[in-house]
Amino acid sequence: MINTTAMLLQQYGSYANPASKIGRLVKDGDLIPVIKGLYETDHSVPGHCLAGIIYGPSYLSFEFALAWHGFIPEAVYVFTSATFGKKKKKMHETPFGVFTYRDVPSAAFPYGTRLHEENGYGFAMATPEKAVCDILYACSPCGSRHELRDLLFDDLRIDEASFRHADLDGMAVLAGLYRTKNHLLLASMIREMKRHEQHH
Repeated sequence: MINTTAMLLQQYGSYANPASKIGRLVKDGDLIPVIKGLYETDHSVPGHCLAGIIYGPSYLSFEFALAWHGFIPEAVYVFTSATFGKKKKKMHETPFGVFTYRDVPSAAFPYGTRLHEENGYGFAMATPEKAVCDILYACSPCGSRHELRDLLFDDLRIDEASFRHADLDGMAVLAGLYRTKNHLLLASMIREMKRHEQHH
């Protein structure tokens, strides 16, 4: 389980030197330092369970969430998370993997995530629709719907069938919260796809 320095100092408060007790536990491998002030007792805990604890408020999104939902073919070894109002990207290299955090608009942040539970840990993950919107926020603006298609399906390697089977209406609503050129194009592309389906 995860422990903070404060929790450990309280736990070992009866020791003459609680800090040196913590140091010994680290040396013996019973406590694994994650980042400053944060320790984990379980070597085998999957990194995604810790992403929200390391830095928050945040939820897993971008490439990691797209891979998790089977929207991109590659396995992703960096735990990519969304934050808001932090103004700069953050990265933590830990014994449990590399964790990166980048902002999305505060208006979009609370929507399109689900809480998952695993090994007694709760972690928030973007829905596939939200992960698509988040990743477009991190990309340079496209000039046209055609360019956006190339970005989504060629450059980002998003599976087109998975995209078409997603909740496109929900994705279009989420896209409206970002107010960027990419998201206007996304909403327009979704409308075009739906018109196309109605005619066939």
